[in-house]
Amino acid sequence: MMKKTIAFVFLMIGIIGYSQSVDYNTKNGYAIHGYDVVSYFEGKPLEGKKEFSATYDGTKFKFDNQENLERFKKNPSEYLPKYGGYCAYAVAINGKKVNVDPETYEIREGKLYLFYNKGKNNTLQFWLNATPNDLVSKADKNWEKIKN
Repeated sequence: MMKKTIAFVFLMIGIIGYSQSVDYNTKNGYAIHGYDVVSYFEGKPLEGKKEFSATYDGTKFKFDNQENLERFKKNPSEYLPKYGGYCAYAVAINGKKVNVDPETYEIREGKLYLFYNKGKNNTLQFWLNATPNDLVSKADKNWEKIKN
């Protein structure tokens, strides 16, 4: 009986630990299609390089240079994309995780928001044409439900 109880406790700890991790939008094994999250805050998103990579919260990130890698390591939460790097507009409107165009983004109040952009569906434009601050509130609430 004691062994079953201990096994159950470890199983529950594993499930709880897993459910607390954020689901990051990864492609080819890296967050944000391998783009350097720090570079967005410098005004131009750049693709990262394998030699400058780090793992945070179980997700791999690439950086353009050693300096950006070090900046990320000092304070990862400052650079993480909102909603795991999924389309902010889709999270707000539909509560869905939708892939993004890593070069379609907005920095709002020090946070990185990414958007889907293909054909006539540039969700950044939909976002900006709406009330972005209201959409952020909706997205924050929806993200709590779908982030794991």
